Amino acid sequence: MGFISEFKEFLKDYKVVGVAVAFIMAAATTTLVQSLVNNMIMPIIGIFIPNGAWQSATVAIGSATIGWGSFLSALINFIVIALVIFLIVKFAIRNDKQKK
Repeated sequence: MGFISEFKEFLKDYKVVGVAVAFIMAAATTTLVQSLVNNMIMPIIGIFIPNGAWQSATVAIGSATIGWGSFLSALINFIVIALVIFLIVKFAIRNDKQKK
């Protein structure tokens, strides 16, 4: 078996093309969700934060400064991304069960 045919077999067996497509879609989804959080959700939350500066919102405890605004943004990003993944998997499982 030649190198080229081994390489083709590798691509086929490990579904490398499918993984690459999934990676690209995940990157695009991440960008979309970050935009949703930063441009739609966080401005609403910003109404409740003094001066609306939610990403730079901090609280000082003694000599420590806690950046809770950036943490809140990351937490909301995570929750929305997890929700999107959950919905995609739920949809895929439902379609798989219907085919069987």
